[in-house]
Amino acid sequence: MNLNLFNSLLAVCLFISTYISAQTAEYARKTVSFEDNWMFIKQDVSGAEKADFKTDTWTTLNVPHDWSIEGPYDRSNTTGRGGGYLPGGIGWYRKSFKIPAEDAGKKVFIEFDGIMANSDVWINGKHLGKRPNGYVGFRYDLTPHINPGKENVIAVKADNSVQPASRWYTGAGIYRHVRLITSNPLHVAQWGVFITTKDVSDKAATVNVKTTISNEASSSQQIVLQTTLLDPDGKTVKTLETKQTVPARKSADINQSFSVSKPLLWDVKNAHLYRIATKILSGKTVLDDEINSFGIRDIRFDAATGFHLNGQNLKIKGVCLHHDGGSVGAAVPASIWKKRLVSLKELGVNGIRTAHNPMAPEFYDLCDQLGLLVMDETFDTWRAKKGNGENGYNLYFDKWWEADTRDIIMRDRNHPSVIIYSVGNEIRDDLSPANFKTFTDQRDLIHKLDGTRPVTMALFRPNSGAKVYENGFAELMDVVGQNYRESELVAAHESKPGLKVIGTENGHLQDAWLVLRDKPYMAGQFLWTGIDYFGEADWPSIGNGAGIIDRAGTIKPRGYQRQSWWSDKPMVHITRSAGNAGSGQGVSDWTPADVDTYDEARVQVYSNCEEVELFLNGKSLGAKPLAANASPFSWNVTFAPGTLKAVARNKGKVVAEHELKTAGKPAKIILTTDQPQLKNNFDEAAIVSAVIVDENGIPCPNTDDVITFKISGPGFINSVDNGLLQSTELYKGTERRANRGKAMAVIQAKSSGGEIVVLAESQGMTSGTISIDTVLP
Repeated sequence: MNLNLFNSLLAVCLFISTYISAQTAEYARKTVSFEDNWMFIKQDVSGAEKADFKTDTWTTLNVPHDWSIEGPYDRSNTTGRGGGYLPGGIGWYRKSFKIPAEDAGKKVFIEFDGIMANSDVWINGKHLGKRPNGYVGFRYDLTPHINPGKENVIAVKADNSVQPASRWYTGAGIYRHVRLITSNPLHVAQWGVFITTKDVSDKAATVNVKTTISNEASSSQQIVLQTTLLDPDGKTVKTLETKQTVPARKSADINQSFSVSKPLLWDVKNAHLYRIATKILSGKTVLDDEINSFGIRDIRFDAATGFHLNGQNLKIKGVCLHHDGGSVGAAVPASIWKKRLVSLKELGVNGIRTAHNPMAPEFYDLCDQLGLLVMDETFDTWRAKKGNGENGYNLYFDKWWEADTRDIIMRDRNHPSVIIYSVGNEIRDDLSPANFKTFTDQRDLIHKLDGTRPVTMALFRPNSGAKVYENGFAELMDVVGQNYRESELVAAHESKPGLKVIGTENGHLQDAWLVLRDKPYMAGQFLWTGIDYFGEADWPSIGNGAGIIDRAGTIKPRGYQRQSWWSDKPMVHITRSAGNAGSGQGVSDWTPADVDTYDEARVQVYSNCEEVELFLNGKSLGAKPLAANASPFSWNVTFAPGTLKAVARNKGKVVAEHELKTAGKPAKIILTTDQPQLKNNFDEAAIVSAVIVDENGIPCPNTDDVITFKISGPGFINSVDNGLLQSTELYKGTERRANRGKAMAVIQAKSSGGEIVVLAESQGMTSGTISIDTVLP
């Protein structure tokens, strides 16, 4: 799916919002962002939950906010290798607000998409609750404690002081979106619209909608549920109305069914999204309304043939992703995820495993819109602890697994991108028969909440310990998932052909890919990982480099190798050994660090084409055919400065080319951006990439000069980065040392209207500039 189609989908969302509003004379439900002008302090403060507490010395900021990414790095930080040596601790947030007096008698809720971690929330000094899991969204009812027409105070404590609590970077604070919802006492329950499809083909489909209506009033009410099906262009397909009496203090479920002729199916190439517009009417009065998107599609896992989407056999070519967004930490604007997911899809990726926790809601929206298949994972631990995360969710699993699982599944079950749930990653608990119930309780709860998707988990060394391929545990799984050791999963299936199997975490080696390619029953694989991430690293490294794309967005050579295996689009890409005669890592340049000692280049070319011919300074070094085992095209080349070019052909026709040129001395900085326009909105951010080039515009990969970013106009620099795994420079700054000649800055708007100008400079070089327009939301 291209970005133009993505932007058109956003336009459809705006159209639908207008559709709902135009039919509601007086608002039925009011949802407002609750993210501006919070007061914050990064320390524990006694009495900060009290309504009259003074915050004169606190900092004013907006959320989403991750205070851990602000640093500083320190090897002695208690988060350790798991948290990437960034700080833990306690943070407090407070916000004052008013509810209009005319809203007395209405319900008032606050929704947090995630607070990291161990959060406590108070309203006007009244404790609302605690949620240990920082990845799970939740809602509190403020109504009993709110003072309409007067000042109210929300206080939030985020406690990340007990460490180590995670094997990877979590962030800290109110790092996801927050909203305030005002509704009538009779309203659609939270996550109360559940949309499923069945009997799906390109000729017809059935859309079933189950709506849960909650009546918190003191008397019963007779209502009409009006449900409208909207097609991907926002046009009404059909409207259904159902009368129902909802008793006082009770809820009611209403089931409705639509028959759709010639539906536009959701798939990985054409991610068509329909909408369900829900209204609750009492006479002509609209009591509540909301909109939910979904896709019409059919999924099936088969023991013999793997995964099927809309009746077509499809290999899931997935990657695992942690939730940090690089320099922005855990508070990630949606546009950064969009850029990352688009880059992965261009490399042939069609699947994402949310490792090892649910992502923010907008992440799943993007996967829906881009046509990506999601394995939605709930937990990294059950009861047994893991190294470098001993004080993590294992401390809370027994008390919280059911509530957390329920909230995750109900939130995510309308997303067409979600095709399978995983309830654990490399669980260290004993999986012998006496403990099967821990798994089956989770599986059965998910089946009850969503009977349309299978449940798996990522098994850890299944032939050790309890030997789960022999003790009956594997047969309890809807789909058997295993991390690495692909030959063990192959052997398990071939000894028990009735097992449905999938690789839940896999390495980058060719042998692992060939298992997926050549075994028809293997439904898919998920590489570890798609993108580099913070944590899970030993000092002086502060992040893990397992990705096919680095933190700053640069595609690695292994990313192009994966593209040659996974993409259908003809491609070719040249890499060489960084060191002489094959030593060192692969790099994509023709500029050795020391030309005088670099004699022999070990060149590898990645391509999915039938034939590749290599040229050095216009002279052919020979053409080679595509290997049956997916090995790269290889040459030993005597180095000479100039141009190395690869030409790829199918049936004798040139279909792709790639060339590398030897760079001269660094001369100037070139700036580019993925987003030439910005709105004053947290979820919009432009990544400005700075590349140091020579006088001819050829990138200079061997320079590490400091690049300083400056900005003018209605914008600010959110953060800077270079993707280097050993860099402990601060992200919340304006300068960054180049990594292989590159650095980047994340730019956001602070108001609408006017032009943001970004300048990048480095000593002895011509500066680069770029302009970004700001537009109205």
